[in-house]
Amino acid sequence: MKYLIIVYDGMADRPIRELGDRTPMEAARKPTMDALAADSLVGLVSHVPAGMVPESDTANLSILSYDPRLYSKGRSPLEAVSMGLSMGQEDVAFRANLVTLSDAEDYDRKTMLDHSSDEISTAEAGELMAALQAELGTPERQLHAGVSYRHCLLWTGASDRYPFARPHDIIGRQITDYLPRGTEGQPFYELMRRSYELLQSHPVNVARRARGLRAANSLWIWGAGKKPALPSFAEKWGLDAAVISAVDLIKGIALCAGMTSLDVPGATANIHTNFTGKAEAAMAAFRAGKDLVYIHIEAPDECGHRGETENKVRSIELIDERVLTPLLHFLRGLDEPFAILALPDHPTPVALRTHTMDPVPFMLYRSGRRAAGVPVFTEASAAGTGYSLADGTRLMGVLLER
Repeated sequence: MKYLIIVYDGMADRPIRELGDRTPMEAARKPTMDALAADSLVGLVSHVPAGMVPESDTANLSILSYDPRLYSKGRSPLEAVSMGLSMGQEDVAFRANLVTLSDAEDYDRKTMLDHSSDEISTAEAGELMAALQAELGTPERQLHAGVSYRHCLLWTGASDRYPFARPHDIIGRQITDYLPRGTEGQPFYELMRRSYELLQSHPVNVARRARGLRAANSLWIWGAGKKPALPSFAEKWGLDAAVISAVDLIKGIALCAGMTSLDVPGATANIHTNFTGKAEAAMAAFRAGKDLVYIHIEAPDECGHRGETENKVRSIELIDERVLTPLLHFLRGLDEPFAILALPDHPTPVALRTHTMDPVPFMLYRSGRRAAGVPVFTEASAAGTGYSLADGTRLMGVLLER
């Protein structure tokens, strides 16, 4: 038996006027997904427990059957694991975004223009992070370059309790009320303010402005957490599993759970990612004997954060065309049964440009069986089936029929 899970990060949405009051799922042309949905178990599932933040670490832990209330230590430690960073018991990991702030003279009065600095390239970001580490790094405080705008700060002895603002939640807002404050927040504030002084006129940013791109002119610190630990997925479910993602967070979850993390050349975590390469990597993993492959695709989420309606629709279409369709053909060519679970981890509505707590639609297709599915896979059709799971950690058991 082969199991394929495809996570369309942030795909779920709300009706959008420019789409004729349809959601991106309703507007997207996704013939393979809709055809499978007609013979699938379809419903709603909630992956973020009440009182927790609707972040991708929480939701993806839930999809993989790990209760976020027990195992979520913050997204940054998982990203640190993926980056190969060693964490001691006194170390705290923080997400360090390279963001674009406005040109207001007073740092405290600047506006958050972009949480991703126009999705800065990894090479450019690497230069900026190296410059920051050279000037601001200490034996206790180390800045490590990641992918695109997503980077890591390891700080020995720092507090992991400060309630940082998430940069993608405050796009278009003045940062005054969202900066770290007080005795506990002051060290983080100083690091962020000094980063602006170093980055604003850095040659990488001068060149970006000349090309009409936004400057990555400040660090934004958030997402604190200590060293993570997860039970083995193989021991829990008796399956040899692989994870395919361009996002360090998801790779970190995989590594902490003892799953194989597969890298795909050209995977960018946005709409320009190597969709075909992800499908091919999944096929290779199945050929190599993997029982379960978990493909995480960030593109719909990034489009939601950037407020890009047309690109969000297109990203859903590209996943259907270049990932789901070839993988369905491949699995049908194998001489064994298979199941496909497709779903978002959380909604990222274009109008809000951030995550929400709403339950998400899912569809579960099993080869050789027929279910009373829906003609088109959307948020509304999933809600209309009346089937729902309030505890997302149970979905893996439903998939594996255990």
